[in-house]
Amino acid sequence: MATSGEVIVVTGPPGAGKSTVARLLAEDGPGPGVHLHTDDFWAFIRRGAVPPYLPEARRQNETVIGVLARAAAGYAAGGYRVIVDGVVGPWFVDPFRAAGREAGVGLHYAVLRPDEETVIARGTARAGHPLTDPGPIRLMHAQFADLGRYERHAIDTTGQAPGESADVVRGAVAGGGLRL
Repeated sequence: MATSGEVIVVTGPPGAGKSTVARLLAEDGPGPGVHLHTDDFWAFIRRGAVPPYLPEARRQNETVIGVLARAAAGYAAGGYRVIVDGVVGPWFVDPFRAAGREAGVGLHYAVLRPDEETVIARGTARAGHPLTDPGPIRLMHAQFADLGRYERHAIDTTGQAPGESADVVRGAVAGGGLRL
C-alpha cells in the first residue's frame, strides 16, 4: 500500500449526485479506496441531533465536519484514496485543509453543481431519504451558487449521467485542477 493517499471532497447541494459519483470514484480509482458518506456522520448522533441545514446546528455541524475531516485525513495517511461526499460548502473547507496538512496528504475539492431544476427534481424523488423537502434543497442550491475563490472547483453536471460526472472529476483531479 502507498505510504500516503489523498482526499477528494465531492460536494454540492442535495440531489447533485454526490453519493453516486463518490461511490464510483472510490470503487474504481487507483489503489485502495474509502468512501466516507457525511450523512452517516450526522446519523451517529443518537440524541440531541439538529437538522444540519438549520442555523442552530452550527456548533454540531462544526464538530461533525471536524471529525469527518480528521477521519478522511487518517485514512489517506494510511495510503487510501478517500472520497468524502456531502454538503461541504466553502465555509467548511478549512477543517479539511488543516487535517490534510497535518497528515501530509493531498486534498481536492469538487463541487457538483447542476441547475436548480435538476437538484429539485432529483432531491424530491429520492425514496427513503431524510431530506426531500424542496425548501431546504433550494436553500442549499443557492448556497453553492457563488463559491468565491473556489469557483474553479465547480462542475456543471446538469444533464450528465453519474459516470460522466465521475469521469470529469477524475480528469480534473488528475490534472490538478481541483487541488486545494
